[in-house]
Amino acid sequence: MTTAVLAGSTGLVVRPPPQSQHPGPDLTSKTQGGHILTQLLAHPSIAAAYAYARRELPNPTTSTKLHPLTSSDNSTWPALFPRSPAPSLFLSALGTTRQAAGGVEEQRKIDLDLNYALASAAKDAGVTTYVLVSSVGASAKSSMPYPRMKGELEDKVKALGFEHVVILRPGLIMGNRSESRFFEAVFRGTASLLGKVSKKYLVDSWAQDSEVIARAAIEAGLKCVEGKKEEKVWELGGREILELGRVQK
Repeated sequence: MTTAVLAGSTGLVVRPPPQSQHPGPDLTSKTQGGHILTQLLAHPSIAAAYAYARRELPNPTTSTKLHPLTSSDNSTWPALFPRSPAPSLFLSALGTTRQAAGGVEEQRKIDLDLNYALASAAKDAGVTTYVLVSSVGASAKSSMPYPRMKGELEDKVKALGFEHVVILRPGLIMGNRSESRFFEAVFRGTASLLGKVSKKYLVDSWAQDSEVIARAAIEAGLKCVEGKKEEKVWELGGREILELGRVQK
């Protein structure tokens, strides 16, 4: 049984409570934080799930596995990292948007600086496997701010010396967002239409469902923890995420 820690617990993949219950900006995953948390709580291999949040986390199933790490001051989060029992798995789907953060530099404080501080705390606490939900095109050499900060984070995490680092680089993330993003909505509509023609050949390479990404993140992390994967750094693109995250029928 594995003890896991999650950063980014209330994002797209989590089915958060109505937005009216969460006024103001939040440090949430733009991807799968919520679905990751839901699936961690239901997974038979997970003994306990510690989850960072600025506000009270929903626990609709009243799971006894959930242990919130709650603080409205995210600068305190690294110090809250649990150490007893020592977790073996840390997953980060933490992120924000430039608009929500108030600019690129403020976004870097979350997507890069806070993520790295939490990764360092995880390493110090004895975590062996780190799972990061990054982004397609992430590169420290990118001329664009968002993929550059994601690439910088990947490089810094790899250098920390975890036994295993898993990096997921999903493309367009399919799912319902609380925030309105016009161009993403257009692309999702396009993906939905193309999926009706041929999801495998026209969509899978550039768009993945948020719940599938979450499942892939957990399964990849557990494979490493349980010794079923030997790679020190395991990088998964869109098709690999789908292969690992889709429920086999």
